[in-house]
Amino acid sequence: MEKFIETLMYRSRWLLAPIYLGLSLGLIALSIKFFQEAWHLLSHSLTLTEAEMVLIILSLIDLAMVGGLIVMVMMSGYENFVSQLDVAEGSEKLSWLGTMDSSSLKMKVAASIVAISSIHLLKMFMNAGNIPNDKLLWYVVLHMAFVLSAVAMGVLDHFTRKSH
Repeated sequence: MEKFIETLMYRSRWLLAPIYLGLSLGLIALSIKFFQEAWHLLSHSLTLTEAEMVLIILSLIDLAMVGGLIVMVMMSGYENFVSQLDVAEGSEKLSWLGTMDSSSLKMKVAASIVAISSIHLLKMFMNAGNIPNDKLLWYVVLHMAFVLSAVAMGVLDHFTRKSH
């Protein structure tokens, strides 16, 4: 009975595979939004103010960073929790693939969230004249919560790696 339960638990990891594959649908949707924003930028570049143009470019950077985060979680999560990716010899292989354990993945996700939040906060400050002060304050508070969480995770990770 024990062997059956262990085998069942081990094989149940494959339930994660469709979830990681589903993240690619989010990546497709994000790509559509990216090119929609890029088209808006290009088609209106002669009529946009400098500030409006910078806001759109910051949105593009934001979308690119979220896309990178999705790829990182999708690929590393699959490799860490489901199965090793078999990339054919001679094919391009991402340099970090196979080197990121769940702890380093969490750190990279936290750092990415802080970077994405920073860009979003910069967009808010560039548009500060149109945003109520209390809302800006909440953006700063939320961003600082992300920063402090990432720092705390880094400190905990450092101490747990030292103790091993």
